[in-house]
Amino acid sequence: MVLTAAGETIIVHARRLILSATALAADLAEYREGIRGHIRMLANLSAIVAFLPEDLERFFALHPELRVELEERPTSGVVRGVEEGWAEIGICSGDADLRGLRELTYRRDELVLVMRPDHPLAGQGPLPFANTLQYEQIGLHAQSSIFTRSQIAAREAGQPLKRRIHVPGFDAVCRTVQAGLGIAIVSEPVFEILGRPMGLHMERIAEEWAHRELKLVMSPNRPTTAAISLLVDHLTS
Repeated sequence: MVLTAAGETIIVHARRLILSATALAADLAEYREGIRGHIRMLANLSAIVAFLPEDLERFFALHPELRVELEERPTSGVVRGVEEGWAEIGICSGDADLRGLRELTYRRDELVLVMRPDHPLAGQGPLPFANTLQYEQIGLHAQSSIFTRSQIAAREAGQPLKRRIHVPGFDAVCRTVQAGLGIAIVSEPVFEILGRPMGLHMERIAEEWAHRELKLVMSPNRPTTAAISLLVDHLTS
């Protein structure tokens, strides 16, 4: 016996219904266990490394009955995920196309150059970004907002960006810089958390684009629960 074309269609939908029922049962089980709210949140890597762990620690101390499901995505993925309903809250770079989402300021940070202490640029800052373009640079994946910013700055300076290697996270960025493979751009809080303990050196970037806002975004058309309101107020206070 083999499935007909109609049977193939039915089984696809049946599997989706089973998955939805399983997820519903899991969510309701949390209420039986005393958890009275479940929030899905997407955030870019800078926010997750630099700010969110401590912010969420304080939030859970105040509201232990709530649960937050946090997933890392690049800024464009955060915007798309909130827009399509995959998450109730997103945190991303404020210079992206936010596609009409409701936005609130979450944090402000500064992008800096990280390098080995023996690099020729060490001690020369604040540095015009054009002065760094003769050196090999280590970057995050091509979808990251930091990579996009550095590309635009290089284009405005009329010079190519010597991107030696792309890596998936800031720990890998700092390790490759430590190994002498190039310099890199990270946010200053990330440098303090990861770069300084590795013995790396930081120089500031002279241009204004190095100062940025991280935005908290939500769909303007989605109902806001009490749990979501509590988290938004905590993160933006």
